[in-house]
Amino acid sequence: MISQEGVLNDEEFLLLYDLNRSNNLDLPYDSYPDFAFDDLDDEECLSKFRFHKSDLPVIAEVMGIPETLECYQKSLCSGLEALCTLLERHSYPCRYSDMVARFAKPVPVLCMINNYMIDYIYQSHSHRILEWNDSILDPFLLERYSNAITAKGSPLENCFGFIDGTVRPISKPGENQRIVYNGHKRVHRIKFQSVALPNGLIGNMYGPVGKGNFILNDLWVKFPILIFVFFVIFYPEGRRHDAGMLADSNLLQDMQRYAFTPGPVRHPLCVYGDPAYPMRVHLQAPFRNMVLTPQMVNFNKTMSSVGVSVEWLFGDVVEYFKFVDFKKNLKIGLSSRGKIYIVCALLRNALTCLYGNTTSGFLSWILLR
Repeated sequence: MISQEGVLNDEEFLLLYDLNRSNNLDLPYDSYPDFAFDDLDDEECLSKFRFHKSDLPVIAEVMGIPETLECYQKSLCSGLEALCTLLERHSYPCRYSDMVARFAKPVPVLCMINNYMIDYIYQSHSHRILEWNDSILDPFLLERYSNAITAKGSPLENCFGFIDGTVRPISKPGENQRIVYNGHKRVHRIKFQSVALPNGLIGNMYGPVGKGNFILNDLWVKFPILIFVFFVIFYPEGRRHDAGMLADSNLLQDMQRYAFTPGPVRHPLCVYGDPAYPMRVHLQAPFRNMVLTPQMVNFNKTMSSVGVSVEWLFGDVVEYFKFVDFKKNLKIGLSSRGKIYIVCALLRNALTCLYGNTTSGFLSWILLR
């Protein structure tokens, strides 16, 4: 219209059109049939969405996903279709353009639906693992967890879970690279702290965190040898970072209030971590920094063989939702990297409740559907 009225000539109009044209491919999304959940078979749902077909409506109902979603630009989508969009996007690294044929929607709409679902699940359900969750961490269940771990050969009779941190690589940021750079792993990353339970669930999570201490960063630049010797003597194996993350998470304070056996005696229960963690009543770690007796060595070895389950849980999240391991798409300012990992951890917990996992099988935990 502006060109026809003479405000712009043809060359100016073409120049503005090229500058403002969308970079997305003009895919013929309207030529595909609408998403039809009933036409999908069970194997396809397992491959693309990680859940059996009959369980997807149950997951949508339990999570309280609305029957109809409306994007901010008024596009409509059913709640079940939105859930499938989220699951396919994160089950394996794929482009939105690869999903056009299945969902018959343009790339921007698929992106908005995926972001809506991430925000919705995070806001509605993240408290289940980011805070102390009485539904899976009440005293009676904690006692059952400790009995299961003891039955597997743990010399600690009051251990109900295992704590550890995991590093998730992200794309190299354009600014403030030192905040998220991990010198030990030599990768830009964010880190999460998790507590693994013998039923295969992630009982508690904290994160994401970066490096976090700018004063020590500056001291490292000015006095590298002094700081290096200090950490070797007092904070071996990256102890300061994990201990700092533990303090920030307030997990110890929660365990001091709630981690006890039921009944009037209230014996304290604990989690077990690697040498990076300090020794507390509710937090135990291997023997270290001393001459170890054969009994101490055997204790460390036995607890390590049982505590490997926490690593399996980290692997399960990445195995079933491989998008969180595709660091080129995890860019600061362009994607909610922390939210994505937490949402995938929640979905991994949902899978465990339905089907169990390696950890629950290893510790002989019976899951009741």
